[in-house]
Amino acid sequence: MRKLALSLCLATSLNVAASQESHNIIMVVADGMGPAFTTGYRYFNDDKSTEQVEQTIFDKYQIGSASTYPAPVSGYVTDSAAGATALSTGIKSYNGAIAVDVNKQPIETVLERAKSYGMKTGAVVTSQVNHATPASYIVHNEHRRNYNDIADSYFIDRIEGQFKFDVLLGGGWLYFIRDERNLVEEFKQENVQYIDKYQQLSSLKKGKSAIGLFAEKGLPWALDDKNPHRLSALTNTATKLLDNSHGYFLLIEASQVDWAGHANDIASAMAEMDDLAKTMELLEGYVANNPNTTVILTADHSTGGLTLAAKGKYVWQPDILKLQKHSAEAITKQLITNEISPSLTNQLFNFELTKQEVNDLIIAKLKSEEQIAIYNALSSEQKKSAKKPRPNRIVGKAVTHIIDTRTNTGWTSGGHTAIDVPVIALGKHAEMFAGHQDNTDIAKKVFKLLEQYRQH
Repeated sequence: MRKLALSLCLATSLNVAASQESHNIIMVVADGMGPAFTTGYRYFNDDKSTEQVEQTIFDKYQIGSASTYPAPVSGYVTDSAAGATALSTGIKSYNGAIAVDVNKQPIETVLERAKSYGMKTGAVVTSQVNHATPASYIVHNEHRRNYNDIADSYFIDRIEGQFKFDVLLGGGWLYFIRDERNLVEEFKQENVQYIDKYQQLSSLKKGKSAIGLFAEKGLPWALDDKNPHRLSALTNTATKLLDNSHGYFLLIEASQVDWAGHANDIASAMAEMDDLAKTMELLEGYVANNPNTTVILTADHSTGGLTLAAKGKYVWQPDILKLQKHSAEAITKQLITNEISPSLTNQLFNFELTKQEVNDLIIAKLKSEEQIAIYNALSSEQKKSAKKPRPNRIVGKAVTHIIDTRTNTGWTSGGHTAIDVPVIALGKHAEMFAGHQDNTDIAKKVFKLLEQYRQH
């Protein structure tokens, strides 16, 4: 496995010899979080009883920005796999790459380097644990969609006989408990603790590796979960389990900021950002009590082309977002399976819809039913070349349109954009990550920290 050349000039050089002092590095990736998301959260979180717009945890510690473009073969717009590979290895690769270079050769990651130095390692995510970002720190694969292979690699690929992670928390039953292979049982046979409910987090014992899988794929949206601050709860557990005299490396991913951007669901986006904010506030307190810790927060890319004001109106009104109790996806499912009425919509949106808004939802549902009927009437041969209608998408767009119109939120895309992303840092070596940098520079600086605190 190729070692990275760490002789590049860094914006801030440590210029110190290896130390016997332990150090913790916490890398937080807010998938899809462009600058409009942190700005939007500021206004969403604003206390209207005061004249000033209050600073958020993101504002307090923003220290720079990062470019996100992938290897030239993929142009200027990155996907999560290439973005995470840049952040984990310091090398740009093609879209879809999981810690491999453009020639599909494995590249050492910061998590692997930390493990090889005797540090504890872990990952906490709100997606499935074998999704693009966590996978790009832990294993190697030529394509992010090889979910079963990636899950298998978590068991097979080891460093000096040890699993590469000590703590792994997120979703993913579907890939770890399969008909042809039950990875959970295999892990348990090697003395790895396993839980599948949040309430069991306190049962995990320090000193033993632990896996927690709390959903079939990704965790429920923050708006739909029993614990809207599930990322902070998982993070709190991980820091306790990983704490040791040799230091640790922990990856945290606020995965569903990206999913909200793809869905153009501003209510879910702000709820996911709120969970991230609570996680960063938790880490702020952790750093105060553990000053030998550096926390870096950035994004792999921005998603959705979020605009805080649309259609030429100089207005953005996020207050209605605080009323939301369900994600757009959850609202859509209820509208599809139940008769649409003012009482139902008022209950689901938690505010009174106009007659026109209710009618728009009914029309969207009828349109989706009509398209399904047309598709079902096709012959088997015709269906092969036809695209099956997706009622969730048709009705879902009507749902998000109502929220977007009420808040005057705009979106330019259902995909990723190529803009730079924020870099936020706190703790012992936060200043290393100041200024504008490339995403690969972040990994190179983390490698530098690992070298400084190498203990064996």
